Amino acid sequence: MARYDYKCSSCGNVFEIEHSMSAHPEISCPKCGLHAERMFKTYGIEFKGSGYYNTDQRGRLASSTGK
Repeated sequence: MARYDYKCSSCGNVFEIEHSMSAHPEISCPKCGLHAERMFKTYGIEFKGSGYYNTDQRGRLASSTGK
């Protein structure tokens, strides 16, 4: 089960509901009883440190000839 945030389109109340990912239930606000819509979250990704840029890549390996 996943948890989803919902926001009431009338009173603005934000609340959390748990249901399966495949379910698309009609959710009503527990405060006023009117329709609530699912809120979509975005997550920012920040790459820090070395290894994320072209200049941080290691040089080409010399081909080994077995000598």
